[in-house]
Amino acid sequence: MPVATADLVPFLVASMILLVIPGPTIVMVVSQALAQGRRVAFASVLGVGLGDLAAASLSLAGVGTLLAASATAFMVLKIIGAVYLVYVGLTLWRAPPLDFADLGAGTPRQRRTVFRDAFLVTLFNPKGIVFFVAFVPQFIAADRPFVPQAATYVALFVLLGILNAYGYMLLADRARATIRRPAVLRAVTRAGGGFLMAAGVAALFARRAA
Repeated sequence: MPVATADLVPFLVASMILLVIPGPTIVMVVSQALAQGRRVAFASVLGVGLGDLAAASLSLAGVGTLLAASATAFMVLKIIGAVYLVYVGLTLWRAPPLDFADLGAGTPRQRRTVFRDAFLVTLFNPKGIVFFVAFVPQFIAADRPFVPQAATYVALFVLLGILNAYGYMLLADRARATIRRPAVLRAVTRAGGGFLMAAGVAALFARRAA
């Protein structure tokens, strides 16, 4: 086994604690599920998974160290991520929820759009990349090969991230089935969009890790 059980269990516990705290990507998944149903929102769950995989891989490849050391690189990625968060939030704010009669698997274009948005919001989060490069090394054993350990931790974190996002999506879809009033769904979806826009503005004030 690439990693020791003594290191694996604390990693899984710490990862779950970090993941269950809702952030912009989870708010996006929940908002999509409320606005368009779980079949469309499932694409955003996959986007979160791919975004986590890309961010974690870039972190361990050295990008996280670069962002932690370079104020310019951190600022550029931060601005890109913040602008995109505001864009996605505004899109959710302006899009009314669909009627239940219209809900199906969604069009390919809808699924591609929510997948892209979730992937890019997850990827363009410099604090997430910097955090991951500081998080994983805490569980790396010096007496074992680095690459197999890193790959195992990345795969486990991505899997947990997907399961976490999927769980939130199911809860949101169940809430949508319970709250069928369009006005209520619209208000909740707008609240999610407003949170994403606020998160984008707040991201502009994020600082590099010391």
